[in-house]
Amino acid sequence: MESFHATTIICARRGNKVALGGDGQVTMGNIVIKGTARKILRLHKDTVLAGFAGATADAFTLQELFEAKLDKHQGNLIRSAVEMTKDWRTDRILRRLEAMLIVADIEHTLVLTGNGDVLEPEHGIAAIGSGGAYAHAAAMGLISNTELSPLDIVKKSANDCIRIMHIH
Repeated sequence: MESFHATTIICARRGNKVALGGDGQVTMGNIVIKGTARKILRLHKDTVLAGFAGATADAFTLQELFEAKLDKHQGNLIRSAVEMTKDWRTDRILRRLEAMLIVADIEHTLVLTGNGDVLEPEHGIAAIGSGGAYAHAAAMGLISNTELSPLDIVKKSANDCIRIMHIH
């Protein structure tokens, strides 16, 4: 059986404004099985945005784990991310999960991976998924050459985004 993939998650920030968008596509091979999957969420009293790419069940498992870490650490994004990725990398079952996450709050944007990475991207732009490189390139051009808001950058850099959330 082929795996499900093909996602674009893009996050843009200017100052203390941040927006996160994601497509809703779930594919199997070259076929779009679903076009309205919910891949971005608001967490911890709507103060954190999270978007995921990868195997759906794996991503939901990681999202639940991250949400538990946020609750445990009173919404501290960086500490929650570090603690989650430590568990993800060292736990025998969790380390087999195949997904990536972008998480953002009013101050930070982070990309989390199963390799133990907690990365804060430069220029206020983060993108993951198979379409991430294209959306990242578009967003970099927009952030460098316009005064558009993060919300507008996300909208323009990923035309097919069906769900966009922002904090400001």
